[in-house]
Amino acid sequence: MGLFDMIRGEFVDVIEWLDDTRTTLAWRFPRYENEIKNGAELIVREGQQAVFVYRGQLADKFGPGHYQLTTENMPIMSTLQAWRHGFNSPFRSEVYYVNTRAVTDMRWGTPQPVTVRDPDFRMVQIRANGTANVRVTDIEVFLRQMIGTNAEVDADVLSEQLRANVALAFSDMVLASGLGAIDLQGRQVELSDKLREFVGQRLSGFGIGVEGVTMTISLPEEIQQAMTRGVARGVEAGGFMNNVDLNRYQQMQAADAMLAAAQNPGGGMGAAMQAGMGVVLGGQMAGAMQGSIAQPQQGGYAQPAAPQQAAPPPLPGQQQFHFDNAGQAAGPFPIEQLRQYVSSGQLTRDTNVWTEGMPGWQPAGSVPALQPLFATPPPLPGTPPPLPPQ
Repeated sequence: MGLFDMIRGEFVDVIEWLDDTRTTLAWRFPRYENEIKNGAELIVREGQQAVFVYRGQLADKFGPGHYQLTTENMPIMSTLQAWRHGFNSPFRSEVYYVNTRAVTDMRWGTPQPVTVRDPDFRMVQIRANGTANVRVTDIEVFLRQMIGTNAEVDADVLSEQLRANVALAFSDMVLASGLGAIDLQGRQVELSDKLREFVGQRLSGFGIGVEGVTMTISLPEEIQQAMTRGVARGVEAGGFMNNVDLNRYQQMQAADAMLAAAQNPGGGMGAAMQAGMGVVLGGQMAGAMQGSIAQPQQGGYAQPAAPQQAAPPPLPGQQQFHFDNAGQAAGPFPIEQLRQYVSSGQLTRDTNVWTEGMPGWQPAGSVPALQPLFATPPPLPGTPPPLPPQ
């Protein structure tokens, strides 16, 4: 330090901090040999606190205001330096300014994925990121843990502590919640407050308080694809899927793999894969459609009929018919099974029917094979014939 600084240190008796960055958390006021004269002026602005440190010990603290340093307003310093009757000569002390305003939008993220036990997908690795708003809440702890002998502490130093501790706090929060991966993503806003509590507990040891945390949870790509394709069995009221059917998801993955192989012109297994895929998907569709008969609904949309008792498959070579059931083709059914629809009134002489070999739809009463279904039984023996009309 030059001669001019020495002279200024002897005559300049105003201590203040002008900070325009809003990212500096603590700053040490530079004085030649840390000498402060009796009656020096101390200016502390809003959002600041000034702290005097004597030989490593925290002495007097000053909030926002304009002060003249005397024995009366420096009781701790007077005790430490044994000022019984005031002081007239300069005294040595370090003066730190601490920024007490909130530092906002500090970004964080989990450096490694966190493994979550999920009821549908078993073990899932998720990631999370977001922002946090923090401020210095305990100046004494902050000075001891974060400042040390540094002349300045900025938000970058605090950001490193935040990222290191928020990742651990996120793991603790996920474990304590007991939720699966999809439920965690569906309740991000609610869980952000819990995460703030976990992060605050860890940063309190550095004199830092956490005022707010935002969180975004990212699921693996394959689970996002499963949710997009709609393989979930249920949808919660908030619009998030749950109870994902893992078997259906695996079947869809297998079908995609088979389709990709079948579309590969250079692969020798293309034709075989196409045939195999047709058999598998055909069997699944047949099982899904078996026993379903369309019934009319008030809005004009079809709905499945009431569940019926399972019937054995028709005998080989037995003729089967489709019939028009409220605008929907029902069937095919063997003739014996059509009797129940005739009895219920769903199939009449005027109902259009079709079977293999017919050029088009025809009324059931005009098809010879179906005419016995509508025949009127003869009168019982001994029953008198009906009277002729008058």
